[in-house]
Amino acid sequence: MPAPRLRSRSLRKIYVRTPGGRTIIHYRYKKPELAKCSSCGNPLKGVPNERPDKMRKLPKTKKRPSRPHPNLCSKCMRREIIREARKNV
Repeated sequence: MPAPRLRSRSLRKIYVRTPGGRTIIHYRYKKPELAKCSSCGNPLKGVPNERPDKMRKLPKTKKRPSRPHPNLCSKCMRREIIREARKNV
């Protein structure tokens, strides 16, 4: 039976094989959901899927994609830029 603090569903079990041949269980926090496009809901590429403590240690350039609309996927971003260009003409 695991310790009471490890009986949470928020932790995931990782089975680790030791050099002695035993299999033991390590408990780690689950990863958060993928960042999604605000328009279509597809997963965003270029955005890491890490827990807040790991995200805090990443540099700003690694946390988000370097495109004009970081909350949109590339397809929706292109569509948005075309729509803005049509309004300005």
